[in-house]
Amino acid sequence: MSGKEAGMSSKAITRVTVLMGGPSAERDVSLSSGHEVASALRGEGYDVTELDAGPTLAADLQALNPDVVFNALHGRWGEDGCVQGILEWLQIPYTHSGVYASALAMDKEKTKVAYRMAGLPVADSKLVSKSDVLSGHPMPAPYVVKPYNEGSSVGVYIVQEGSNAIASMTDDMPDELMVEQFIPGRELTTSVMGDRALTVTDIITDGWYDYSAKYEVGGSRHEVPADVPAEIFDACMEYAVRAHNALGCRGVSRTDFRWDDTKGLDGLILLETNTQPGLTPTSLTPEQAVKTGMSFGTLLRWMVEDASCNR
Repeated sequence: MSGKEAGMSSKAITRVTVLMGGPSAERDVSLSSGHEVASALRGEGYDVTELDAGPTLAADLQALNPDVVFNALHGRWGEDGCVQGILEWLQIPYTHSGVYASALAMDKEKTKVAYRMAGLPVADSKLVSKSDVLSGHPMPAPYVVKPYNEGSSVGVYIVQEGSNAIASMTDDMPDELMVEQFIPGRELTTSVMGDRALTVTDIITDGWYDYSAKYEVGGSRHEVPADVPAEIFDACMEYAVRAHNALGCRGVSRTDFRWDDTKGLDGLILLETNTQPGLTPTSLTPEQAVKTGMSFGTLLRWMVEDASCNR
């Protein structure tokens, strides 16, 4: 089996292109992740080029001809299978998940189908039109309204019990939306690296874990490892690996949970699996790696060495 098919030896890799930016709603986060990754990989001894993904991406990659592409893109086009398809076509080894797993995990409703088939617990949800959401309650409150194919809490609306239906939305909200039962309680998350879970983080915020809470310094507090009952901690670790495998993920992923602590294990619900976890200074996966004794550079080196085609 060739290096491109099964991951590559560190001796074979000298030139790494860090793919970042792009046209998605999460461009700024991707640029932050990309710069952090590039700096750390240079510290690990790699010859690193930073590439902002644009319309000439395929030609740019052919001109650079890297040994590996480190995919630091977030959001649509970068983590939904699109750029993975370009990299497969060009036969350039790359990090994270492949075409199918990326597309599946980006679609929150199809992700839930895969979760259910794997026996994993999910909240009730359905896809509805934007006009239906604006014309009345699409399901009994409390519920959450969000795009079904974006990440980083982009465009999330919460309708509490006793509240009126949503009267207006921003213009960038798509015509088809996911409406999901709101699960009260704590926000937990677990990263998976290859075939093992790292640890569990309890994300503590003053309100919803939204975009600013995720990426602004001081936006949230992370308790790592989470101070939760062993049954819940172990379930998060197990469920995250099962979710990673059910979706066909590769490399590093991160699965998010809500836990209603009044219901014990029955209150633990999977929300989604992120195939391109953030790698910014406030991001969860690097923090979990450090808590398990792994430096940021070591984590990234593992990801580079794990890179391949046919993912």
